[in-house]
Amino acid sequence: MDVNIEASWKAVLKDELSKPYFEQIVYFLKTEKSAGKTIFPPGSLIFNAFDQTPFDAVKVVILGQDPYHGAGQAHGLCFSVQNPTAPPPSLVNIFKEIKSDIGITIPTGNGNLSRWAQQGVLLLNASLTVRANEPNSHSKIGWATFTDAVIKTVSDQKSGIIFLLWGRFAQEKQFLIDETKHYVLKAAHPSPFSADKGFFGCGHFSKTNELLMKDGKDPVNWKIDGI
Repeated sequence: MDVNIEASWKAVLKDELSKPYFEQIVYFLKTEKSAGKTIFPPGSLIFNAFDQTPFDAVKVVILGQDPYHGAGQAHGLCFSVQNPTAPPPSLVNIFKEIKSDIGITIPTGNGNLSRWAQQGVLLLNASLTVRANEPNSHSKIGWATFTDAVIKTVSDQKSGIIFLLWGRFAQEKQFLIDETKHYVLKAAHPSPFSADKGFFGCGHFSKTNELLMKDGKDPVNWKIDGI
């Protein structure tokens, strides 16, 4: 299929994009739209994680679950929200851990993580779309098959990638990763329900940069202001 996705990803995922299940995803989304359903993120941003972080640029992967289902939030990057939407609770906790870990204070009111994506942090949700105000409404339409294939492709074709797996859902994807040539850092989910059970204090942001520099790669500037 002629999917509007960044060229390097299109090349490595070309077989996946032509499989019947992916055609069914496209058909389902078109049917939803024809029925008047509002879908987030907007069509042009469904593959934003790939467009912002080309395949050759990936050096860190953060896994999320479902896009935000409220207006003005989701824009195709996990945990990230469009400005001027205030950061949701999990993202607030991520920023708290960044402050505690490396001393960077994120400006209040800014939840757009595009700057991370542009530095090689693939911000990948397991589902790439959701129906407005209905969380997990597209979780069974085939997206998990596609995003599992993305994770496995990164694992198979690259080396030295740092995978940040926060919470049980993300950690269930660990079997897709070849840990003989990649790094896996695990912690509790940053949600208010679990952040104090191992996310706070995990030190993943400093650890990520230490591993990147050990491998001769540029560290990530975890600041997000200036977008």
